[in-house]
Amino acid sequence: MTDILIVDDHPIVREGFVSLVSRAKGFRVTGEAANADEALNLIRTQRFDIVLLDISLPGRSGVDLLKQLHAEFPELRVLMLSVYPEKQFALRCLKAGAQGYLAKESTGGELITAIRTVVQGKRYVTHTLAQQLADVVNLDTTNPLHDSLSDREFEILCMLGQGKSVAQVASILSLSVPTVHTYRARILAKMNLESNADLIFYVLEHHLVIRH
Repeated sequence: MTDILIVDDHPIVREGFVSLVSRAKGFRVTGEAANADEALNLIRTQRFDIVLLDISLPGRSGVDLLKQLHAEFPELRVLMLSVYPEKQFALRCLKAGAQGYLAKESTGGELITAIRTVVQGKRYVTHTLAQQLADVVNLDTTNPLHDSLSDREFEILCMLGQGKSVAQVASILSLSVPTVHTYRARILAKMNLESNADLIFYVLEHHLVIRH
């Protein structure tokens, strides 16, 4: 039996995953967590075969947690789940130690296939992501400016670029408004941009708009 931990801050989303996973033969959900700290506490005291991890968590992001899990529990398999398109975060997650990445808009069948693939010790990538990986290998181009950003900075860039206010971003990510202002200043400095209008134009130009 494959023991699964689901990490997502929305109870209704966790319930949906539990329902899907529990109907698949050989799988059972033996833990649920709403944030990084809860997940770590469970993983340190309980055995899991795979973690279904959302990228956007309150406080520490899912990518931050992924990096710690990869360092502290290198044998633990992690499948990232997110509303972010593959173009935005998939490569970052694979580089950080994830065994797979799946958009939340995927079907239940795709989720089960992804879990089975990862549990078997393989990496799960969609055809779209496979092509993206091939393009990275084959093309000799200058890295885009957003590659210089940290994972949290990149997440905030995408939100601001979608037109969300600093207060809205702070609320979504459970951060203080001054903290988001600090991140925004770092993003502008690193990317040599001057205003939110510049951020929005950049995000649209590079097709980084978040789909909900």
